[in-house]
Parts: sequence; C-alpha cells; structure tokens
Amino acid sequence: MPETIDAGVIETTSDERTMAVLSHALQLVGGWIAPLIIFLVKRDSRFVSFHALQALLLQGVHLVFMMLFMVVWFTLIFSQIFLHMHGERWNPSPLFFILFPLVWMGFMGFWLFTLIIVIVYSIKAGHGEWAEYPVLGRLARRFLKLGPGGIPLTAR
Repeated sequence: MPETIDAGVIETTSDERTMAVLSHALQLVGGWIAPLIIFLVKRDSRFVSFHALQALLLQGVHLVFMMLFMVVWFTLIFSQIFLHMHGERWNPSPLFFILFPLVWMGFMGFWLFTLIIVIVYSIKAGHGEWAEYPVLGRLARRFLKLGPGGIPLTAR
C-alpha cells in the first residue's frame, strides 16, 4: 500500500504509475474499453483509479463530440441526396462546400486534441503526478472523493 509523504501527497509505486500510463495510452487503441478495464481492476489504487477515470471521462466526451459531428455529417449528405432525388438538377449550395471540410476538420482536430492530451498526461502519470485534465480532472476527483494529492476527502 502506498505511503503518504510529508507534503500530503500519496507516493505511488512503479506498478501504479505503469497502470496509470496504460490507462491514458491505451485509450488511443482501445477507446473507452481499456480505461474502463483498468479502472475496474485497479479500484484499490486511488492513483490508478483517478487516472483511469479521467481517461474514461475523456472518451465519453470524445464519443459525444463524434456523435454530434456524425449528425451534422449525415444531415449534410442526406439533405443533398434528398434534393437530388426530387428531380432537381444537383446544384450543391456553397454551404455544402463550407460544412463538408469543417466537419472533417472537426473530426481530425478532436482526434489531435485527444492525442496531445494522452501523450502529456501519460508522461505526467509516469512521473507519479496527480495531474488533472482540464475540467474532467475536477470531475474525476469529485466522483472518487479525492482531494489534492489523492488524499481522501473523508480523511480530512
């Protein structure tokens, strides 16, 4: 079991740091499944649970954004098909040429954002830091009832 050091931060073991890194890094190939498995398997470690829950929350946000982009994408495509089916000569509107690349850039931009977050926070987890994702880190702390440095809020 990890020991608390003087600054009120819980010192982590090498195994905990490795699992925290994996919970961040494996979301690139495993999506939400890898962080969920690590979160469920390593519930006894506050450090691993904290990092895995952040990765899981990021994947949830990623899923919501991708669903929104898909709705815009399919609406755009099916509206053009619908116009073409009604016997009108297909005359794509300028909106089509503006939205089509914007939706694609949204897909790629959010994937790039996720990639950068994964790399940065994998490195921080590997160093044993209790680094928080912007917004999602506070939410993960609240879910797990943790204070700064992993100290349980009930222990204060």
